[in-house]
Amino acid sequence: MKTTPDHNERIAKMTFSSVFPHYITKVEKKGRSQEELCQVILWLTGFDENKLKELIAEKVTFETFFERATLNPNAHLITGVICGYRIEEIENTLTQQVRYLDKLVDELAKGRKMEKILRTG
Repeated sequence: MKTTPDHNERIAKMTFSSVFPHYITKVEKKGRSQEELCQVILWLTGFDENKLKELIAEKVTFETFFERATLNPNAHLITGVICGYRIEEIENTLTQQVRYLDKLVDELAKGRKMEKILRTG
């Protein structure tokens, strides 16, 4: 499934702060914590907690969010299908990065062990 320019543009302009509460709801509904969610986000982006809070308060777009991130060198190990797209086949870098994040949140909500989510074990 190929992403379209419109799809990529919509993702780029979406604000991280508008999606973050949905991530929280998704993981908490499955018995995981907001702290675990933040750990996953921080692992992927290289942000610390203060920077994450700052970006949420600033209402940055996903485009800005990932421009400021230092993607984890193991992010390429995040593979599979999310939202109907095979992550490793997504050509638009930003869309791929957002789908990395979606996949990590999904894995957390599904009860996967943290060391597996963080690609350490």
